Amino acid sequence: MATTSNGTSTHEDVSEYYGKILSATEDLKTNACCTSAAPPDHIIQCLKNIHSDVIGKYYGCGLCIPDLIEGLTVLDLGCGSGRDVYIASQMVGSTGKVIGVDMTEEQLDVAKRTQDYHAEKFGYANTEFHLGYIEKLSELNIEPGSVDVIISNCVINLSPDKEAVLADCYKLLKPGGEVYFSDVYASSRVPQSLARDKVLWGECISGALYWNDFHNLSKKVGFLDPRLVEDSVITVSNKAQEEKIQSYSPNLRFFSATYRLFKIPELESHCEDYGQAVIYKGTIPRCGGAFKLDDHHVIETGKVFPVCGNTWRMLADTRFKDHFEFIGNFDRHYGIFEGCGTSLPYASASEGGGSSKGGGCC
Repeated sequence: MATTSNGTSTHEDVSEYYGKILSATEDLKTNACCTSAAPPDHIIQCLKNIHSDVIGKYYGCGLCIPDLIEGLTVLDLGCGSGRDVYIASQMVGSTGKVIGVDMTEEQLDVAKRTQDYHAEKFGYANTEFHLGYIEKLSELNIEPGSVDVIISNCVINLSPDKEAVLADCYKLLKPGGEVYFSDVYASSRVPQSLARDKVLWGECISGALYWNDFHNLSKKVGFLDPRLVEDSVITVSNKAQEEKIQSYSPNLRFFSATYRLFKIPELESHCEDYGQAVIYKGTIPRCGGAFKLDDHHVIETGKVFPVCGNTWRMLADTRFKDHFEFIGNFDRHYGIFEGCGTSLPYASASEGGGSSKGGGCC
């Protein structure tokens, strides 16, 4: 198991940091775990129904709940005090279910003791919480192949075994299910000198994967085509912590990014062209004018939209199927799509680019 500079385990350090050192959101020492953009209106309405104790203990880095989850089973990795669980609880409704997993008892205690409050507020009870490690999801009482959507909010970077997390996610998802999550990534591999720093690790910085290592890990466990939804540059905004990073390299940069990983075994390693297209019907709630699959696919209502084979499957073999018309098939191959490259994927890496102007995730 990974250790930090004093020899203690990463799990112990993270649990202590989030359970004892941090007592409220204001105790964070950088803005890597701070949301820079206002949530959409429907999330604001959900937040109004959530207990203040839950909100006060929230340390996530953005909103990571996708569209069209009513009636689904959702799993939240590193749920903490339960903020995103209780948002998702309202979005899946009485016929859905939301499961929260966290290793920090102090955080989970807040989530559990407010369950009755939220059940009364929402008019139904559809949440459960498990104390455990996200690297050992198989040890929890969650049936493999039973989860529709897995969410995670700036937590996987805190794990000492990210491959195990992704592998267990793949096992728990139903066919066509997805992991939809916000996290922190680095422009190059983070050195051990920074990874051993308990504050930088706890602040969701030095545990960040190099972005291409994340892509390769995802593909290795079965998520064959990771899709970037949005990103922004992280501005640490703490002189002491910035100096630690700069002392190693002024070129080491960190990005917050939201990805979606689909469990579709037929996906290919690159975007292949089969002459296919889709037409969005405009029927997904809150997405009447267009549906955003990822940062390269914002599909306007009623427009014939050319897609690669992978994008076709992400729409045809998932919960989105009924909201699209599909043109073509896989009978004839025309080569690879233009621009299916391997360079740094984050638009925010370019000055003035990206989905936000610095700050934390999403």
